[in-house]
Amino acid sequence: MKFIETCKNIWKIEDLRNRLLTTLLFVLIYRFGSFIVLPGINPDALTALHDQTRGGLMALLDMFSGGAFSNASIFALGIMPYISASIVVQLLSIAVPYFQKMQREGESGRQKMNQITRYLTVAILLIQGPSYLVNLSVQMRSAGAAMPGGFWFSFSTTIILCAGSMFVMWLGERITDKGIGNGISFIILIGIIARFPGAIVQEFSSRLNETGNGGLVVFIAEMVLLLVVFALAIMLVQGTRKIPVQYAKRVVGNKQYGGVRQYIPLKVNAANVMPIIFAQAIMFIPISIVGFSNSPKASSFVNAFMDNTGFWYNFVFAILIILFTYFYTAIIINPQQMAENLKQNNGFIPGVKPGKKTAEYIDSIMSRITLPGSIFLAIVAILPAFARLAGVSTGFAQFFGGTSLLIMVGVILDTLQQIESHLLMRHYDGFFESGMRIKGRSTAAMAY
Repeated sequence: MKFIETCKNIWKIEDLRNRLLTTLLFVLIYRFGSFIVLPGINPDALTALHDQTRGGLMALLDMFSGGAFSNASIFALGIMPYISASIVVQLLSIAVPYFQKMQREGESGRQKMNQITRYLTVAILLIQGPSYLVNLSVQMRSAGAAMPGGFWFSFSTTIILCAGSMFVMWLGERITDKGIGNGISFIILIGIIARFPGAIVQEFSSRLNETGNGGLVVFIAEMVLLLVVFALAIMLVQGTRKIPVQYAKRVVGNKQYGGVRQYIPLKVNAANVMPIIFAQAIMFIPISIVGFSNSPKASSFVNAFMDNTGFWYNFVFAILIILFTYFYTAIIINPQQMAENLKQNNGFIPGVKPGKKTAEYIDSIMSRITLPGSIFLAIVAILPAFARLAGVSTGFAQFFGGTSLLIMVGVILDTLQQIESHLLMRHYDGFFESGMRIKGRSTAAMAY
């Protein structure tokens, strides 16, 4: 089989083999850490916390942390504070001249911005840590247990939570540098995949226990529908619009260059899963405001945004996805740079003048394909709300589209594309036959 042959080829490439083994090691460390309970916390007294994270937005937050949140783990706050800090810094790079200057400084500016992002992540963690402990105390009391009190316990535990999240961030960066790449997204993917088998088993058991309602038939129909949504998500991630490019003929000595027609592949969803991750990080803010709990003292406005099956939550979530899709596409795709590269290589788009007109043409094409792509992305993202209304269990509904499925599809395809690029560089076949290459997040931008 071709797949088995490809796996053998992967193992033959020493650099790729080492990267995969390094990634596996970091993943095992992350999963092991998600089960290490905070010092002073009785694991047997976390039943109420487990119940709290079985539904609503809390279930999604627990999924993003790979179950560390409901385990009261040292990794309980997960990677989302870092994502939130990244959003703030990237927005500042557009609006604030100081950050714009750093962005133009190249590698040194990028390192400065990364350092600012880390400092901001620590600040967010120092706010979320005490909020998490307040909620944990409430949940443990409802289970008939008590959490250690006093300033020293709260202070030391907050530091542990902060250190745990920063360590998860460090693991993600090491996966990017030493592993297979896309480290932060890969960490989120691992947390989601860890919950997937349990969600299927839970849904199967609940349907099997139904009497007189054709539970098994309904479960099979749900699985078929899940595969359909999965296929739609792949189409969304891989869809492209090709712009024809003609290269002028050049004669150097006795050799002729150019004179061929190629294509610029512009992705319908160039931002891939990043709008989903960014928008979800914003939607987690109300939880932090009310201390990770559905407090009756919280305003109805805040509570409305904590119900991930409600209208206002999904409406705002969809709008944020559309906005972040445009925002992230503008960061990834630079029409001016693409036009300059074409001009320098004696290339031009037939019927369009080189230079400024070419940049404007590419920008108009990107605007036209980004709008339907972002709307489709938003629709797929809010499908779990409709699945819940149709009676699908909370854990399984999260995989009917939504953040979970789109991140799984996007990151898995990105990872496969990274592996395939290593294979092709060493003249091995990829996962598919020639002409059917996997298109990861960076495919559209790689040509320029």
